[in-house]
Order: sequence, then C-alpha cells, then structure tokens
Amino acid sequence: MKFWVAGVSAVALLGSALALGAASQSTGKLAPGLRVAGVDVGGLTREQAIAALGTRSITPPEVIVRAESTTWTVGADVLGWRADAETSIAAAEKITAERGMVDRVQDLLGQSSVQELPLVAQVDPVQAAAALNRLTAGMNVQPRDASVVFDKTSLKYVVKPDRTGMQTDVASAVKAYAATPTLTVLNIPVRRLPARIVSADLRPHVVQGNALMRPFTARLEGTERSGALTALQVANLYWVRENGIVPDDKALKAAFGILTDHVDQPASNARYTAKGKEFVKVREQAGVVTDRPVSYAAFRKAVLDPAQADVVFASKVSKPTLTIAALPDPKKLELITVGRSTYYGSSPARRINVATAANKIHGSVVAKGETFSFLEALGSITPENGFVGGLIISGGRTVDGLGGGVCQVSTTVFRALYQAGLPVVERNQHSYRVAYYEPQIGFEAAVYDPGVDLKMKNDTGGPLLIKAIDHPNKSVLTVEVWGIKQTRKVVVSPATILARLPHPPAQYVVNPRMRAGAVRQVDWAQDGYNLYITRTIKDAGTVRTDRVTTNYRPWRAVYETGPRG
Repeated sequence: MKFWVAGVSAVALLGSALALGAASQSTGKLAPGLRVAGVDVGGLTREQAIAALGTRSITPPEVIVRAESTTWTVGADVLGWRADAETSIAAAEKITAERGMVDRVQDLLGQSSVQELPLVAQVDPVQAAAALNRLTAGMNVQPRDASVVFDKTSLKYVVKPDRTGMQTDVASAVKAYAATPTLTVLNIPVRRLPARIVSADLRPHVVQGNALMRPFTARLEGTERSGALTALQVANLYWVRENGIVPDDKALKAAFGILTDHVDQPASNARYTAKGKEFVKVREQAGVVTDRPVSYAAFRKAVLDPAQADVVFASKVSKPTLTIAALPDPKKLELITVGRSTYYGSSPARRINVATAANKIHGSVVAKGETFSFLEALGSITPENGFVGGLIISGGRTVDGLGGGVCQVSTTVFRALYQAGLPVVERNQHSYRVAYYEPQIGFEAAVYDPGVDLKMKNDTGGPLLIKAIDHPNKSVLTVEVWGIKQTRKVVVSPATILARLPHPPAQYVVNPRMRAGAVRQVDWAQDGYNLYITRTIKDAGTVRTDRVTTNYRPWRAVYETGPRG
C-alpha cells in the first residue's frame, strides 16, 4: 500500500531528503554557474578559480583625469590599478556559502542559473600619487609677488605684476580613486594661491619713486660753485619697495661726496713752483668748503623730497695747514727716493696732459704728519687748468675723455711715495693692465676727478718736497721725494701673480660715420690678473710688511667698422 502526505508521495520525500543530505555536505568547490569577469569558475576550487582568472588577459580600463580645464586620458594601470583575483574569488566563495536549500538541490539536478560577478580591483596609492604628480607638475605654480623694477627702455620705475599660484590636491584624488577603483573619471581638486603683494599695493610707491627721479643741484653757500646729479644718479639713492621709498644711506653718502668734491674749494697750502731752475715760494690761500654734518642732513632731506630740485650747502672756511713761513729750505733736504715710468707711444694729447700734471705736482710740499692728496695738489682736471682730451678708461671701455695721461703722473708719484715707505691712505687701480706702466705690473695708481684720489700720509718725521720732472724727448717721467735724512730702508717686491684670466674675444661695433668696409681698432686686449706686491720697511729696529692687491679685469679688443655696403 502507498502512503500520501499532503499530496506528496513518500518516495518523493525520501528522494528529497537524500538530495538535501548530499547538498548539505561541503565539497570545497564554488557553486555551479558562477562567472567572474566572464571566466567560468563554477565547480572549481578556490585555487583553481584564482589560477583560471589569472590566466585571462584583462585590459585595464581608461580613466579620464581632470584638473580644472585640463584633461588627460590614461590607462588605469598607470594610476596603480591592478585586478585582485583573490578578492574577486572570495566574493564567489561567499555566494556559494550563502546559497539556500533549493539552490543546492538545483545545483545537484544541474538546473543552476548563471550568475556573473564583477572583477574586483585595487589601487596602489603610491603609484597613483606618482603618476598624478607627473601629470600635474606643470600646473603647480608658486604665487609671485608684484615687484618694482627699473625699465631701461623708458628709464622709469614700473610694476612687475603679481601672479596667482596654483596647487593641485593630488592626495585627495588618490584617496578617492583608491576608495573607488571603478572610477572612469577622476577629478583633481585645484587650489588657488594668492600673491602676498599685488600690483595695486605698489603703484603709489612707483609714482613716488618716479617723481623723485629728477636732476638735482647743490650749491655752496656764499659761492657760485655748484654740482649736479643726473636723474639716473638720483634714482640710485633709494629703493622703491613694498613699504614705500627706502633711502640707500651708502649711496646717499657717496653722492654727497661727489657733490662736495665739485663745490668745495679747499685751502691751498704754501708750496714751491719752478721758475727756470729755481724754486719760488707760493703763498698759502684759505678756501671755502662744505660744512658736512649740517649739509648732509639738508641734502638727504631735499633729495628725497620730489618738490625740491636743489639745495644750498652750508659753508665754512678751510684754513691751510702749511704757511709760506713754514716751507722747508730745499737746499737742506735730501733725496729719499725716485719713482719712474715711461710713456712711449703716447698720443700728443696724452703727452700734453702728462707734462701739465707733472708741472702742477712739481714743488708740492707735504708737512710732517699731513696726508698728501694728488687731486688737491693737481687742482681740477679741466680745460681751464690746462688739460686736453685723451683716452681714458670709463664705463668698461677705453674712450676719449678729458685728462687722459694724468694717471701716468699719479702712478709715478705713487711709486715714489710707496718706495719712501709712506702709509697708503687711498690708492685705486686701473680696470685693466696698462702697457704704459710696464714692466712693473700692479705698481700703479689711478685717479679721476672727482672722487678717485691718491692719498698717502707723511710719516717721515719732517716735511717732504715732491719734484715731478718730465723728460719728453725720452718719454720718461721721474718723481723725486726730498726730505730729512731717513734711517728706514724700504724694499718693494716684484708682483706675485695669483691667477691669470684670458681676455675675451674681440668685439666689433658698427660706426655709421665710417665708410663701408673700414675697420679701426679703438681698444686693445689684455688678460686679467689677480696679483699683489709687497714692501718690507726696516726702521728703528722694527720690520713691517704690507701688501697692495690688484685685480685686473680681462679686457677685450674692440674694433669699429663701417656699415655694410
């Protein structure tokens, strides 16, 4: 007899029970019908499924990277994207473990449906950051503050505009991509970095700076003597900064010195002048000079006030330090030392200036303990004082200028006084090695009126008489130093050359006033040198050594050429 329970046969119940028992037993395999990224992994063990998924060539998706209006399209693998087979199969294992009784029976009966699972991916944050940093490197710009510059074309101060900076936030983009590797569009946040100083902050200062840039004149009280600064010279006396006009005290003092050199008329000490072969006494004269502390304060205030274009320097009397009564008797002085130089090949103009300067220096007397000033002994380098045009060194070139050849005399005076052991108060070198002063390289002194002087202190214990004797037929200049008998012995060493720099290639400059094809040399090449000379002074049982350093610049030859035809 057959038994029925609620319409189901006992046989069917028995079969179902047997099937449920079989299905409830774990086989370690994934459920049938499971697919991961198109790969059938149903019925495979975990290891088999991972291996099956790994053998498939998976093309990384493309990702559009955006940073504001700039976009790049890159493979996800460039951004550190990698397929994660183990995590993907773990998802299939979870589904297998969670399948219900009916699903399992259907699996046994071969009636399972196909279930597609996505491929799980991971992102390497370090690689992603490196790739995004490479992409956006050109976008990261630091802000630039507005600044004030001097425009050499307009000869005015102008504002160099500020610039807003930009900084890409790669870290935020990496974090977003790592959290969602399925992203196909990745946005990189961009942050704007404002400048600290903007153009509008500086424009009022530029207006003020340009207003200050005007010619400025100084006059000495009680005289007609005056000196002037050009607009560009005035512009050098201050900076235009973010906080306004900032005076340059060093430049202000230097400019004040230039003006006082122009306006001052120092006292003239008594001296000798040659009359034939005899010396004739010349009486001292008082002078008028700037009262410096008071005048500097007035100059500083006026030159930094755009409403003022001139200033009057307070004056005071300059008294001579050597009177005619105190002049030493030349016949009672002894020759201490002699300085020499040659000027072969000098132009007629240069010869005139050598003779004129030598005549002005000849007969100068330096009192005991006083400082000899070449420019004061010489007087101004002007046509009125007998000087003519000649080649001088100015602005990095050898050019025509007033007084070329005066340095021949200052160099010869320096050689004499240096060999006499006098302390050097001020000595300036030439820009480059000058052939006239050979073979005693580095043993020379440049002067320029105003402001570049040769000064040496008389420490011989008595007065000094300087005789400058020109021998034009031999192109030789000698300077004799006469004084009281000396016990000191001075030895001057030859130059010690520390370095030699080759001269640059020649420069060719078109001169439209020359005929086509013509060539004329206007400057001559000289190598640069770093050198020094020393002297040893033995006096009253003591020995001391000092050094004079010279750094000659490499100097190029310069040729002027006519325009091309």
